[in-house]
Amino acid sequence: MEASSRVAAAGLAALAVAMGIGRFAFTPLLPMMQDDAGVSLAQGGYLAAANYLGYLVGALWAVRRVRPQLAIRAALVAIVLSTLGMGLAHDFVSWLVLRFIAGVASAWALVYVSSWCLERLALLRRPTLNSVVFTGVGSGVLTAGVICLALMSAHASSSVAWIGLGALSLVVAAVVWPVLGVDGSDARPATQGGMRWTSDSLRLVLCYGAYGFGYIIPATFVPVMAKQVIADPRLFGWAWPIFGLTAAISTLLAGPLARAYGNRRVWSASAIAMALGVVSPVLFPGLGGILLAAVLVGATFVVITLLGVQEARRIAGDRAPPLVAAMTAGFALGQVAGPLSVTFVVERQGFAAALLFAALLLVLSAIALLKEKP
Repeated sequence: MEASSRVAAAGLAALAVAMGIGRFAFTPLLPMMQDDAGVSLAQGGYLAAANYLGYLVGALWAVRRVRPQLAIRAALVAIVLSTLGMGLAHDFVSWLVLRFIAGVASAWALVYVSSWCLERLALLRRPTLNSVVFTGVGSGVLTAGVICLALMSAHASSSVAWIGLGALSLVVAAVVWPVLGVDGSDARPATQGGMRWTSDSLRLVLCYGAYGFGYIIPATFVPVMAKQVIADPRLFGWAWPIFGLTAAISTLLAGPLARAYGNRRVWSASAIAMALGVVSPVLFPGLGGILLAAVLVGATFVVITLLGVQEARRIAGDRAPPLVAAMTAGFALGQVAGPLSVTFVVERQGFAAALLFAALLLVLSAIALLKEKP
């Protein structure tokens, strides 16, 4: 396998573990934990928020000068251990700590995998493989969703699911590990000098933060909403694999679209499509609206991640890592606010009010992105 393909494959696998398992495995596992561990919707919101708070801390930490390969390896180890720990621990406080650790590691993985892979692929003259790297997010979500669907159908416990996903993470990390070996071309630290902040770079941070709030409510609660409509896990359990599948496919299409129309135009259009997905359970009550949300939000959330990172590199060049870290921090703030707002609002107004507000933020971000020519 040529060097560029190895880099892309390693990035794909690392993001599959970091995001599909470290970040998002909790989503399909929450209905299982509700059934066998007595986790309430409010507790689910707190566990999600702990992960997203960790993601915020990890994003802020990622502005430090750290060799990307070292950071990626540390992140993979932390995700393996925290995922296994979720299956071995049985108290809520331990779960909060473990989800926080997984969040820190996931942020590190996203920032440093993006930095390492996009830089290496640019040096190898294969930037078209960027979208392949980011299909790892959707692939990981799809894999975790299918595994949880199978285990739900087999009436397995959530502890078994966590341990199984932890074991899978360990295997993938072991495969990726040698590809991250340091050579002379990779010895530079990820951060290349200071970032010069402008109104345009701040715009990206704010729009990326709005995206974090907008997508996180369906991304956290789609299976729970589906379970409220239909109890059979063989039916409602498909919501999350569909989310991951559309994410993986759409990411492959994002590269050609961005080259044809520009990162910001495609990002703006994706934000509008995501807003429609966010409100679809309100517009079309029932399982159909929830599955439409899974398709539209799944088809856009990784696309926006890829386009955001590429746009940061376009305007900041070698000094992009601090901007990517700041965008990730803004994204994480939105993520922390999302589940907490659901916990507060759902008990009083239901999911509809939270979903409508999230969609409004996404529409405003889409408009703001087009204020500046790409």
